[in-house]
Amino acid sequence: MSSNAKAAKAPRKVYVVGAGLSGLSPAVTLANRGVGVEVIEAAAQAGGRCRSYVDPVLDQTIDNGNHLVLSGNRATFAYLRAVGAEDRLVGPAEATFAFHDVRHRRGWTIRPNAGPLARWVFSRARRVPGSRPADYLALLALLASRGGQRVEDVIACEGPLWERLIEPFLLAALNTQPKRASAQLAGAVIRESLARGGRAYRPRIAEPNLSAAFIDPALTFLRSRGIPVHLGRRLRAVSFERGRVASLRLGDGELVLGENDAVILAVPPWIAADLVPGLVVPDSFNAIVNVHFRTPPPPDAAPMVGVIGGTAQWIFAFADRLSVTVSAADEYVDLDREDLARLVWRDIAAVHGLGPEPPPWQVVKERRATFAATPEQNSRRPPAGTAWRNLFLAGDWTATGLPATIEGAIRSGGTAAALAFKAARGA
Repeated sequence: MSSNAKAAKAPRKVYVVGAGLSGLSPAVTLANRGVGVEVIEAAAQAGGRCRSYVDPVLDQTIDNGNHLVLSGNRATFAYLRAVGAEDRLVGPAEATFAFHDVRHRRGWTIRPNAGPLARWVFSRARRVPGSRPADYLALLALLASRGGQRVEDVIACEGPLWERLIEPFLLAALNTQPKRASAQLAGAVIRESLARGGRAYRPRIAEPNLSAAFIDPALTFLRSRGIPVHLGRRLRAVSFERGRVASLRLGDGELVLGENDAVILAVPPWIAADLVPGLVVPDSFNAIVNVHFRTPPPPDAAPMVGVIGGTAQWIFAFADRLSVTVSAADEYVDLDREDLARLVWRDIAAVHGLGPEPPPWQVVKERRATFAATPEQNSRRPPAGTAWRNLFLAGDWTATGLPATIEGAIRSGGTAAALAFKAARGA
């Protein structure tokens, strides 16, 4: 087939609804393939839950939430390379993870080796304190788990390894209490990180913030290719005719789709369910709470510390602030904001040897941060394809095989982009 014939079969336009990572990633992919794209976003800013803003209380740019990326997140790094921002994630040259038990005032660091043969578990100086090499075989059981099983059905959820590594690791990755979480999703996380060796899970943090790493470079990239990104433009309804999306009704008018046009719906699941008839989506969600403190970290502070036995779960040290993430935070989300800030600061003070009075703070609550990563909710995740031949779904809540993470969101966008391109070519 000639290049002209191929171009004639390419989609005239793909409308991407949603400018979070699951919307920006397919827009970037399609733009790179020469497809006409238009991005439509209801909010006044792009980024969704992965965004930064200037906080008037702290007079600083802070992130909506603290997001950790691992060096083996292949889709994430492919996206960053595409928009010229691969250098915006920083972290140690080796996989090292600092922990501190605030109950027993004890800290330690685990240091996995780079390759998949886990020699580090045979070294007392490198493995989790109190654990034995045989304990790590529990991770293999999770790799072989089935769809309906919970983590507690597969492994013993007790002992030093569970308490000091597996539980905090899975809590951060799944945003769900690990015992009740999907063993299949837990196994997927381990398969792509711990099972691949330290070089696959070196921690990476956005520098200087999430928007500068993930959002602003993508918007610049799209603008350079003439791709419009419409902010503050809400999709009200979708019209279907003859097995396809015929039009999109927006707050300011209607978009009528051409025969070869396609739509990628990259919106939260509850919005997608309202727009698409009969769509089954996750309907149970867990909160995340982040607390930011305007104070420079101590000079010797690790970039990230896992907290055992406290309210805080992970403490991130940035140049101008200390930030805390609390996952599966439904029991904390309704607490008084000042009480919550003081509760969290108590853990920071214990870990970093700081005074009892917290510096200026800001609490950011995300009540429906992610779907609950249970077997029941995992079974409700729809695929990217739909019953309508030109409508595709993207989002970390779709059936990516991963929990709701940055990597899952970007992969979902790649899947939706490939399907939209293929469908519009008549393949």
